[in-house]
Amino acid sequence: MTDDDTDAAPERGRAFYGRRKGKRLRAGQEERIAALLPRLRVPAEGPLDPAALFPHPVSALWLEIGFGGGEHLAAQARAHPEIGFIGCEPFVNGVAKLLRRVDDDGLANVRLWDRDAMELLPRLPDASVERVFLLYPDPWPKRRQRKRRFVSNESLAEIARVLAPGGSFRFASDIDDYAGWTLVRAARAPHLRWTAERATDWTTPWADWPGTRYEAKAIAQGRRPSYLTFARV
Repeated sequence: MTDDDTDAAPERGRAFYGRRKGKRLRAGQEERIAALLPRLRVPAEGPLDPAALFPHPVSALWLEIGFGGGEHLAAQARAHPEIGFIGCEPFVNGVAKLLRRVDDDGLANVRLWDRDAMELLPRLPDASVERVFLLYPDPWPKRRQRKRRFVSNESLAEIARVLAPGGSFRFASDIDDYAGWTLVRAARAPHLRWTAERATDWTTPWADWPGTRYEAKAIAQGRRPSYLTFARV
């Protein structure tokens, strides 16, 4: 991959790309959107105090950007009830799926942002997040679409800013080009360091990785995921 390939399009900027809604919601999903989402939604304006978002004290804050159907976020929230989670996902059908998991499992440590994550990140305090996840984001594979990718110089700068020293940013993709794109931009970010020391470090899932249906489908179709971890330095 050359610099011409990765930089052919301007960086992402503030525009949002992606679907807001898919197929029609079922009655139960609509009920949760109406009743549960307002209680769990992160406030829409002003600086945020992450600790004040949860009904009980939390030991740390983890952030997932684009949680899809919420499988990973819900699994992590169940495994770590002492940690507060913010999930970002503008796709309403994905929000509805996570709300069911939150409701069924009684997850009191999850809060939601159902808009673009780049509207939320600037409102988080410096060094307030211990771990950020970006898992299987839309790859926008065509060259003219690459400016739509979430990973950009701007987004990585914000992720680095909100991460606490020693915190981590986890990125997964089954698209080699997007993994390379992310590595190029992370190498430019002075406060992010790729932690891999050997090939198995980026070809093997994380020890606490629960897997997702999308990942299983990608592997079945012959695509090999990459699992990248960057430390905040």
